[in-house]
Amino acid sequence: MLEVLIFIYQNYWDKHDAFELKETDETIMAYELSQAGFNHQDILHAVDWVKDLRRSVQHAQYLHDPAAIRIFCDIERSKINDESLNFLSLLQRSDIITAYERDLIVDRAMVLPQETLSMEDIRWITMMVLWDEARKQDYLFVEDALFNPQGLSLQ
Repeated sequence: MLEVLIFIYQNYWDKHDAFELKETDETIMAYELSQAGFNHQDILHAVDWVKDLRRSVQHAQYLHDPAAIRIFCDIERSKINDESLNFLSLLQRSDIITAYERDLIVDRAMVLPQETLSMEDIRWITMMVLWDEARKQDYLFVEDALFNPQGLSLQ
């Protein structure tokens, strides 16, 4: 299903400042995804994933105590590797993402059907969460981390 989400991201999100799914757009997009060869169930799950993301982004964020520490549960740690969790922690410590966005990224990762997710997968999900004109600099940082062949340098 992540492949469908990446396709949607590259072909629909990039074309719109604020990606919103209207029912007619959803039908057209599902048809186009089907024509591109994607599985019907994956398309339906991907559309629901995007809708849930849009709803979550629009809701008020919770306040985060800077002294609080996020402990990832065993289920999260088995699906999202340590390198990816460290990447999310780095983004948060660098004020690129908030605690709410970190948790939203983890939430969106956890609903994907894959048993495990790679660092590249988490970077894609992060870009999807950050895709908002007001967050362009943060989005570009993560995009560079995704497409830079040498990876993200912390030095």
